[in-house]
Formats: sequence, C-alpha cells, structure tokens
Amino acid sequence: MEQGFTKANSSNLPRVDLLTLGEFLASNKDFCSAEFRNVKTTISSRPSYGDDAVSYVQLKRDGNLCIMKAKICPEHKVHAKLYGVTLIIDEVDEAVKSVECHDCVASQGGCKHAIAFLMWVHRRSEDPSCTSVECYWMKSKLSRVGNTLKYITSIDLSNGKPSLPSNSGVFEKFLEEGKKRKLNDCELLKYQKDYVCDTLERLSMHKLVLKYKEKSCDTFLKKIVLTDGDVIKVEEETRDQHQSYLWHEIRYGRVTASRAYEFSRCKTSDGTLIALIMGGKLPDTSAMKRGRMLEDKVRKTVSTRLGKKIQKCGLMLCKK
Repeated sequence: MEQGFTKANSSNLPRVDLLTLGEFLASNKDFCSAEFRNVKTTISSRPSYGDDAVSYVQLKRDGNLCIMKAKICPEHKVHAKLYGVTLIIDEVDEAVKSVECHDCVASQGGCKHAIAFLMWVHRRSEDPSCTSVECYWMKSKLSRVGNTLKYITSIDLSNGKPSLPSNSGVFEKFLEEGKKRKLNDCELLKYQKDYVCDTLERLSMHKLVLKYKEKSCDTFLKKIVLTDGDVIKVEEETRDQHQSYLWHEIRYGRVTASRAYEFSRCKTSDGTLIALIMGGKLPDTSAMKRGRMLEDKVRKTVSTRLGKKIQKCGLMLCKK
C-alpha cells in the first residue's frame, strides 16, 4: 500500500452515480469515439470481468478530490503482472476527473482496464447498504486461478442473474401495435408465423424454398408457378435495378442472363460465381460507379443516334 492511502471498503468508497458516469463518458473522447461507437466500452464494462479482475483497492482524500488506485488482472494472462489503474473523483462537484491505466500498451487511448475499474466503482455505489463492511484490499478472483483457486467455472465468473426479470408483455405489445400500423420495414415482424409477405416478395427464391420444402428438385420446380401478370409486375417494379430492394431479392439464387454463359461452363460448386449468385458482392470500384453515373447519358446518346426510343428494363423472369 502506498504512503497516505488507506484500504478501500464498502463504507469509504466515493459515490459514482449513473449521471456522473454518463457525463464523463459523453465528454471523454477516449471512451466516446465514432470509430468504435462505444462497443469496446460496453464490453469492458461488463460485471463478469470487472468484479473478478479488480484487486487491492486503496484510496486517499485530498480536499475535494478522492484518489483511488487498484490493480487489474489481465483477462488473457491471469498470472501476468497486474495493471495499475488510478481514478480521480471530485466528490463536491460529483464529477469524474480522470481514469487512467499505467501499464497497458493501449492506455493512451482509453483501455479496457480503466473503464472496467470505473464501472466497478459505479456498481459498488449502486449496491444496497448492508450492516457489514466489505474490504476491497484483496487478491482478485482471476489472479487466484491455479494457485489458491484451482479452477473456476463459468457460473462462478458471474452471478448468472439477469438485470431485469423476463417480461414478454412488451414484446407482444410491440407485435400487436406493429400489425395494427401495418409496418412493412420491420424485420422482427417478418419472423412471425402469421406474417404475410408482399405478393412480389413471394416470388423470391428464398421465400419459395421456405414454402415448398421438397427433397426432390423436380417436384420443387413443378410447384413454382409464375403467371404473366407476375412477370410483368416484377419487371415494372425493378426498373431502378440496383436501387430497388426487390431487384436484389428476386435475383438471389437465380441465374441471370449476364451470367448464363459463365454458368454453363462452370465446374466449381462453391466458387466465386456461385457466391455471386447466392448474394455475394464484388468490391464497388470507381469504374463501376462511373458506369452507373453514365448509364442514363449513354442510353440517351444511343437513342439519339439510332433514332429509336430506349426504355429502362427491369428483371424479366422465365416461367419455365
């Protein structure tokens, strides 16, 4: 223990409530960056890691400031050197001044050990008060694995209790409200048994496979019936081509005219061609973008030179 510091326990810890925590995370660029959108912060703040990794917590009060220091056990090397973390809190203004890890190579950009200790202090502030005093100057559970603690199970890593009790009422109410409003762009509704998809979406190969679950390919093809009206509607709705959702949906799993020649000579069952037919994408190059931009101009120029009107065409399905 360092000079001037005392052992931390449940009775002398500073309070870090939710508002204090949120204000610090929102104003600190190390933990609120558009690059990772708080994904790393969320992972590092989970109780299953922090509660088992924090050890040897000590603190010192200097005027309005409370300086806390602790040791964090590395998650990937439990017997390696413990990382030192320092947290400074202004108890009068109820603000977190700084939190810093001193030994991690990623500490300059706000590492996981700093956020894990900050969240640990926050969780201790939210714990209900009890008559007994718990001392936090002890070895962490993770660093004891293999020594005093021979093994640790996944159940012991966390309390296994959900933060909120299971309640399906909100989910059912959302489904009911979504059906009343006839939402068309909600993916959650599409997975319900009573969901009825759009007439043209039913012609998607994905929808047809789910509808006609047959072992025989010949039987499956016989059950697929396309009318002249279906072919005309699909062509009209897909004239925007790559800008149309239906254009991508109907093309999925089908051999188009642009790939017919290549497909007739393909001998690989899991190559690039099959991946493209099954929805794979090629990198969007500058030449491809230029081609899309010039498509209307080229159509207009060719129409003028030939003296014929060239119309946009959508996806034409073959009924056979």
